[in-house]
Amino acid sequence: MKEYDVIVVGGGHAGIEASIAAAKMGVSVALITMEKAGIGRLSCNPAIGGSAKGHLVHEIDALGGVMGIIADRTGIQFRTLNKSKGPAVWAGRCQSDRKLYSEEAVRVVDAVSGLDIIEDIVVEAYEENKKISGIGTKKGNEYKCKALVVSAGTFLNGIMYTGLEPSIGGRYGEDAAEGLTQSLEKMGFVSGRLKTGTPPRLKKDSINYDILQEQPGDENPRPFSFRTPKDEFPYLPQVSCYLTYTNEEVHRVLETGFSFSPMFTGIINGAGPRYCPSIEDKIVRFSDKPKHQLFIEPEGLDSDQVYLNGFSSSLPADVQLKAMKLIKGLEEVEMVRPGYAVEYDFFPPYQVKLTLETKLIEGLYFAGQVNGTSGYEEAAAQGIVSGINAAAKILGRKEFTLKRSDAYIGVLIDDLESKSTDEPYRMFTSRAEHRLLLRQDNALDRLMKFGHEYGLITDDEFAWFKEREKIVSDSVHFINTTRIKPKKINKFLKENASSEINNSELLSKILKRPEIKLRELLSVIAGESEALQKLSEDDELIEKAEVEIKYEGYIQKQRELVEKLDKYENIPIPQDFEYMHINTISMEAREKLTKFRPATLGQASRISGVSPSDISILLVYLRDKK
Repeated sequence: MKEYDVIVVGGGHAGIEASIAAAKMGVSVALITMEKAGIGRLSCNPAIGGSAKGHLVHEIDALGGVMGIIADRTGIQFRTLNKSKGPAVWAGRCQSDRKLYSEEAVRVVDAVSGLDIIEDIVVEAYEENKKISGIGTKKGNEYKCKALVVSAGTFLNGIMYTGLEPSIGGRYGEDAAEGLTQSLEKMGFVSGRLKTGTPPRLKKDSINYDILQEQPGDENPRPFSFRTPKDEFPYLPQVSCYLTYTNEEVHRVLETGFSFSPMFTGIINGAGPRYCPSIEDKIVRFSDKPKHQLFIEPEGLDSDQVYLNGFSSSLPADVQLKAMKLIKGLEEVEMVRPGYAVEYDFFPPYQVKLTLETKLIEGLYFAGQVNGTSGYEEAAAQGIVSGINAAAKILGRKEFTLKRSDAYIGVLIDDLESKSTDEPYRMFTSRAEHRLLLRQDNALDRLMKFGHEYGLITDDEFAWFKEREKIVSDSVHFINTTRIKPKKINKFLKENASSEINNSELLSKILKRPEIKLRELLSVIAGESEALQKLSEDDELIEKAEVEIKYEGYIQKQRELVEKLDKYENIPIPQDFEYMHINTISMEAREKLTKFRPATLGQASRISGVSPSDISILLVYLRDKK
């Protein structure tokens, strides 16, 4: 029986990051997937990033992950969202070439030494004395392991629906994974059912683009990965997406199919994604809205298909097509494949720790949609954390966890463990209470040290980062401490419709004026220091320095709040703590704390049903116990 240090189940975005991270740390890894060519396949929309999701991609990249660089190499449209708002919510998004993304993902995984790809289906997991020991496969093979990462996506007992006719599978044209859920349930795990969906694929040339609103990408797009050479980016020709809308007539046609909907007839019991609902969900839940946005997005440069984002559906195919033909620009549309829903097994995530190791079985990790999340980016973020921790456990290194003030990844995993979920979880900027500290532009500052510590970031990459960090730091210090005379700045101020000064003024005070931009100000002051000269040559560093100076007061307030809250975050709670013995805590709180088993008092305070008074009492008991 062959043995690996780490076995990863599933070749989706979580599996890619988990297997590569573990292998780079020096342990032997097997990635078991149904089909090697399906590694990294974009099941739904062929796009990476978006609001808050773009933050996750930058954070994965800062830790040494690969999602960002794969997206950069295969992106056919790049846009920064929310630029009209504050820097905390700026977010990168790219439309990817579906075929090329998967091909690049396979190439990247294949290039990692110490990582074997095995085409098979895992049907059973084995444990000995509450420690993971190995797996069994559909082909009858058995493999031993010291750690197991389950990242099976939507494939665990997956069933697909278009109308009332079900078919077995976790994705169009692919099998389901049967047996593994039941094996884990025998170990004591609790499972549930969730549902997600995908829109129809349409023939590209059957759409009238002339009457639709075009949405081009950015004129000067920025890559996700710090490894992507700026002078070579973008690698591929860039294309546009298009915007259209449903209407009340479309809604009426869709309603005729409700009696054939597996969701509305109760055939599907799993909860669907609240923030990415099917089109039938939208017209029921938002019945007051006469129209809904739809985005026509390309599948790839050489594909004859487009993706109708916003029209996810499980209604019968004929109803889907009839409704689409009533949409502006789609009057003559040809449907290549109807939309479908898929229902699958997941494990409510209160059963994992912040490391994503399960609380029940040592060496067993859950990552991705099996933890109840939706989205490629959320899955990849969990993948890299689980991969690092699986390898660290084997190597005897310290566990890797991130706090809510460290990263969106920290917010994501803390939410899953302390709040769990009974519907697909999606990341939003509003979920992060410290989002001004968790910007895209400072992801490297926050996380690259961890990637370097665990061997995912090379010494050369870290040295490059430290040099850039010093440029920004020296530039910000210069601007915060240097005064400029009226005769040197007043002409510039007048040209930028800003009031002139009568006395010497700090450069930082001038820069904090809304109408003054650092890029333009550098034309006056860049020659004053070597750091400013280097800063003026890099748009990303200019943007970062400007945010730090203009939002200095707000950033400082958030840092002070983090310090205040850390007093709870750093108070550990023993995993065997007997909550039921504390009669002065409410019964609801005792039951929730016993179920969730929070690692710290901070986590305990975020569990629904645990009040501030419960936390105060618990704090007294913990101090007495200590």
